[in-house]
Amino acid sequence: MTISTTKKLGGVALASGLVIALAGCGTAPEDEGSAAPEVADDFLPCLISDEGGWNDKSFNQSAKEGMDRAADELGVKPIEMESTSANDYAPNLEQLVSEGCSFIVSVGFKLSADTIASALANPDIEYAIIDDWADNTGATDDDGNEIGDGVTDAPNIKPLMFDTVQAAYLGGYAAAAWSAEAGVNKVGTVGGIPIPPVTIFMDGFVDGVAKYNEDKGASVATYGWDAESQDGSFTGGFEANDNAKQAAQGILDQGVDVLLPVGGPIYQSAAAAIADADSNAVIMGVDSDLAVADPSVADDVLVSILKRIDEAVFTATIEAAEGDFDVEPYVGTLENEGVGLSSFGAFESELPAGLLDELAALRDQIIAGDLVVTSPSSPTAR
Repeated sequence: MTISTTKKLGGVALASGLVIALAGCGTAPEDEGSAAPEVADDFLPCLISDEGGWNDKSFNQSAKEGMDRAADELGVKPIEMESTSANDYAPNLEQLVSEGCSFIVSVGFKLSADTIASALANPDIEYAIIDDWADNTGATDDDGNEIGDGVTDAPNIKPLMFDTVQAAYLGGYAAAAWSAEAGVNKVGTVGGIPIPPVTIFMDGFVDGVAKYNEDKGASVATYGWDAESQDGSFTGGFEANDNAKQAAQGILDQGVDVLLPVGGPIYQSAAAAIADADSNAVIMGVDSDLAVADPSVADDVLVSILKRIDEAVFTATIEAAEGDFDVEPYVGTLENEGVGLSSFGAFESELPAGLLDELAALRDQIIAGDLVVTSPSSPTAR
């Protein structure tokens, strides 16, 4: 499998805030006044969520925003199926096929098997899937279990992947700097479930903290994730519930003042745990700019680690509409602006002196290949 880290999906606009700052003199692409895309009369783009739903303030919502923006530009009305449990995936996909969808985007790793089955049964429909290679067969692990071989299991699926470890590394460095400046020297993370799109954030986060410690001679401790053993604290799902709140509280009980909840709506439980404890801890967002997506927690969000899912879905949909769909995987990186950091918002004036310059330098080193940042879950590790 050829992994593309080019700007093919490079209609990806620059993320707001710090991503622009870290890009130096880079600016968002200008509208050149091009004509609206020519679309076939029967083009029908469709989207299916995972169980987190459209209002997760995270990856499902981001995918929907990208699809809606593409549909507006194309002058078509998309069909968007919201799943409330894993049992909805297969029937929702069947419904989209029966509605005559010509391009279907599945949001998330958990829809892999059902998306592959649908794509194999409907070879004339074009598919894309977020956070999954759609390669569940072709090889076996040490225990004889069937696993992916790096080749997409259906020839009509385009993987939309993100090397989020790069952005999470910057986030971890920033979290460590914040905690060290406060004299707390403790940060933590909690995930929804232990799947690659979650653990890749946690890997980058703890490695970024380690980089800060190395560069500054500091001793900021991390809680909630051991990158070496790939083991840590999880809520058991992607729901904002008592389990999520208890998991977040378990990390807060260690005395951390920065918490990274990775798993869509579980940030709500983390924010509630902080409020109940009357803590000065701050949280970090994932996927979308959480301070913008949910203003109710903006005062608690230090920064967000971005995956530009909206841009990837937007561009893939436009390409499919124009007849330019291809199944070459897209991998979002710092270099092609598929991942990055948001702005620090109201916290920017309180940041340690020189931190923004240090983050910009780290970003440049990662892009240049002088600083290798990776994870067992990195798409570029395949």
